[in-house]
Amino acid sequence: MADFAKDKSYGVVDPHNVQELTNHLQAMLQGMTDNFGHTSDRITGRIDEMGRRIDELERSVASPT
Repeated sequence: MADFAKDKSYGVVDPHNVQELTNHLQAMLQGMTDNFGHTSDRITGRIDEMGRRIDELERSVASPT
């Protein structure tokens, strides 16, 4: 905990030049883009699964057994 209190960067990159800052920002934005893509894929998958379940429910209700 003492090291954390002494280090005021709290894990934030301290770039030494514009290129380092640019690289860091590009990597950060790419990570956010990847994360958004994965989240979007998961949501789409869940919506598709819900649609399949609704279709099965409609078939089971419509067909007398």
